[in-house]
Amino acid sequence: MHNPWLSLEAGADPAERAGQLRRAHERFLTGGTVGAPVRDVVAESWRRCAGARLGPESMARVDMDDARLAERRETHPLARVMPLFRELLGTIADDGAHLLSVCDERGTMLWIEGHPQVLHRAQGMNFVPGARWDERASGTNAPGTALAVGHAVQIFAAEHYCLPVQSWTCAAAPVRDPHTGRVVGAVDITGGDHLASPHSLALVQATARAAEARLAELGAQPTRSGPSRGGYALDVLGRDEALLHTPYTRATGHPLRLGRRHSEILLLLAAHPDGLTGEFLGRELYGERDVTPVTLRAELSRLRHLLGPLLESRPYRLRRRPHTDYDTVTDALTAADPDAALTAYGGPLLPGSEAPGVVRLRRLLENRLRSRLLSRADPALLERWVCTAWGEDDLEMWEALYGARPDPATAARVRELRAAYGLFGDPAGRATYPQRSRH
Repeated sequence: MHNPWLSLEAGADPAERAGQLRRAHERFLTGGTVGAPVRDVVAESWRRCAGARLGPESMARVDMDDARLAERRETHPLARVMPLFRELLGTIADDGAHLLSVCDERGTMLWIEGHPQVLHRAQGMNFVPGARWDERASGTNAPGTALAVGHAVQIFAAEHYCLPVQSWTCAAAPVRDPHTGRVVGAVDITGGDHLASPHSLALVQATARAAEARLAELGAQPTRSGPSRGGYALDVLGRDEALLHTPYTRATGHPLRLGRRHSEILLLLAAHPDGLTGEFLGRELYGERDVTPVTLRAELSRLRHLLGPLLESRPYRLRRRPHTDYDTVTDALTAADPDAALTAYGGPLLPGSEAPGVVRLRRLLENRLRSRLLSRADPALLERWVCTAWGEDDLEMWEALYGARPDPATAARVRELRAAYGLFGDPAGRATYPQRSRH
């Protein structure tokens, strides 16, 4: 069976396939239909690009100046494995035909290395450090699509959605933080049609796995706000099940994954370091539901088996408060650094939780972050928000982005969302509309 992540099956003629893809691409742009020989992963990506109102003539935007790029490189976890990337892919980057690139989790290119002549050619499509190569900004491409689908993928010739990129072929694989499982970026090789082979895809996959293994050996990276208090840290953003890092799990490289109820309890106790009575904790967890105190005591008993002496009672409290990624965002907001806050914001707080205390904390953090982004009105930050799964339908942020940087694609998205909310009008005029649900 043909590997769906490979561009060409064995025996396929690259020149013939490139022509077929160009014609398929034209049919999609003119009529919206897509069929063979376009692979499913490419067809789905084209539809995402069309849904984002991305023009086929679009080129990547450079939205990081040198100072921000240098800071991002210094603090990004993949900086620690760049020597490994160069060791495994350095020959490819120096052969005069390929480029090695590494992007962050948003698709911003942090490192692009290779022969000067190839680097110069790539500048013609803005394949440069600091440029955005996620699908919404640059269309179907290997690093952007790998981030979108969470899998290694090749993109060949006219499989690229945007015309300026169609003379290139690339293969990329996402890299995950071994301590959290979260995608932190992607490693990519870019060159000519000869890259459309099983070897190049296997190479980037193996390189990504080697990088993850090295990151596991190096241990969890300290957060920007400093080391965790007492050696304990809790990840609660963008995940339904929290991850607890302890001195023991840091040594083994395997954080403790908590169940949903235990995640809620630990978060609430971290948010109330002076402790909570059983009655108050019950209300924070269950609200007005008729739940007996025995149920809560049973949950706390099971949690104590996991945490040992970390959990105390009368009142229920944590002997050592873990530093949370929630804290990292709030610390950045307090420091008036919305860029750092948005970088640390991995998504809504325990998004599947309906516990009243968790919902309140979730809304508080999201509202505070959104307010800071709206008041700053930085188009790069606003675009980062609306390009996330939790921000893609946020009309107020789309309107702010249009106000900061008006363009046809943003105007179209504002009109689309206004129609969905039952509102109409010129996107240049701000609408009054019901706030989207923030569960």
